[in-house]
Amino acid sequence: MAGEESERHIPGAPAGALTEEQAERMLASVNEVIRAGEEMRALRAEMIKVFVRLGWTQDRIARLTEMSQPAVSKHVAKYKQDEPPPPPDLSLDQHDAPWLEGRLWGLAEEIVEAVEAVEASKGVAHCARHVHAVARGKKRFTPQHVDELRRLVEEDLRRRDPGLPRGFRDAYDRISRGLDVPVRTAATTTPASVRRALACQIQRDVLRHPS
Repeated sequence: MAGEESERHIPGAPAGALTEEQAERMLASVNEVIRAGEEMRALRAEMIKVFVRLGWTQDRIARLTEMSQPAVSKHVAKYKQDEPPPPPDLSLDQHDAPWLEGRLWGLAEEIVEAVEAVEASKGVAHCARHVHAVARGKKRFTPQHVDELRRLVEEDLRRRDPGLPRGFRDAYDRISRGLDVPVRTAATTTPASVRRALACQIQRDVLRHPS
């Protein structure tokens, strides 16, 4: 009947009980956090593989990942059963899409922190909401989301130059040129998500400690 609620009630539930639509809305943000947590655990497992390839000690891996020594030992034992591939290339100047997306992500995170430090107000940077959504697993690195992040970063750089370090603009120009004509696949077995995470952190480190 027109005007009446069309929400589906859970079969067998008493009148006035929680509807399925209400439950979906209530659990939406919870499910996002759970999915993001699962993805981060998978990413950490892949990062441990990278550390093993680099020959790092279990103590060092445990400290960096904030995991227990026995948990790290299980990971290391599992990965060493197979012939380890060569260590990944960690040079900043690589041109496949995941690496460039990771660099853009790292640059955006540095912009957010730099703007907040200057203006003492969270969420001031145009790209802040996008960066926080990526951190919560609500934004993926789809072509549309990458284009959106590029526009937001460009807007921050345009409006806040010369307030931001010059290295930010230089990094964006190189990343942007690469994203316009990227090499879609890299000669590596490292998953795209791990390459993004590595590039993100390496880009942030380079911006914080320019040579």
